[in-house]
Parts: sequence; C-alpha cells; structure tokens
Amino acid sequence: MSDTIFAKIINREIPADIVYEDERCLAFRDVNPQAPVHILVIPKAPIVKLSDAESNQQELLGYLLMTLKNIAAEQELEDYRVVINNGAGAGQSVFHLHLHLLAGRAFDWPPG
Repeated sequence: MSDTIFAKIINREIPADIVYEDERCLAFRDVNPQAPVHILVIPKAPIVKLSDAESNQQELLGYLLMTLKNIAAEQELEDYRVVINNGAGAGQSVFHLHLHLLAGRAFDWPPG
C-alpha cells in the first residue's frame, strides 16, 4: 500500500488540497469530484479496505467517522452522504481505506 496515491499524499510526495490533518488521519478535496463538495478522509495507518480492518482498529474507524462529521460541520454542511467502497467490484479504485464526504447536490436512492 505504500505506493498508493494516498500514501504519496500522506508523505507529501504529491500535492493535495488538504482540509484537515492530525496524527491519525488526513482529509483532502477529491481531484475528480462527484459532487460540489467531495472530500476524502483517510487514515494514516495502512488499511487497504474496510474488510481488511482488524478489531484493534475499531477505535480508529470510529475516529474517521467523527472526523468526517467535524469536517462537515466546519464546511457548514447539513445534508451530506458518506460512502466507503470496499473492493474493486464496489467501485474502490485506490486501495487505501477512504471515506467520501459528498454534498452540495441531491443524491438518488439507491446509489450507484
């Protein structure tokens, strides 16, 4: 996973429009946004996809969701969608766990 584009963003090997960072995670604007607001929240820990997360990472997973909630509040978003794709068949294209924060337009149901 150390060669993913997200690892390179964490390591500052490539630039990103970072909106939040702490010792555990990083959040930045998606370069190919699917909504007017499209922010990705990623752990700095090497988790490939949600199904690869270990039970000892449960607190980190909750932390990512709370961080996303706080970013949404800072962005003054009341209505937004959170998406986690798990595997290529579900649309995951970067194999580093990431949460999509999408807002600024109406979303249909079911998604996809």
